[in-house]
Amino acid sequence: MSDQQLRKDAHDLDVTVWVGKHGVDAVVDELADQLDDRTLVKVKFLRAARGGTTTDELASELADAVDADLIETRGNTAVLH
Repeated sequence: MSDQQLRKDAHDLDVTVWVGKHGVDAVVDELADQLDDRTLVKVKFLRAARGGTTTDELASELADAVDADLIETRGNTAVLH
């Protein structure tokens, strides 16, 4: 599937993983489980998680932690495949 098609499919997805003040490490296992069951997972980075970093940096870190592809980031939300 192309990135363009994945972005299109992700448009109507609901956020199922929220990254908060405990950071990326707190959601790695949950995200890995969801990626086993689904093609795409939408992740929301709350203000407390961002601190001094950007959403892009956090999304890349999370994608690396679960060995997933980062499809896109938009605002404070990322889509992983």
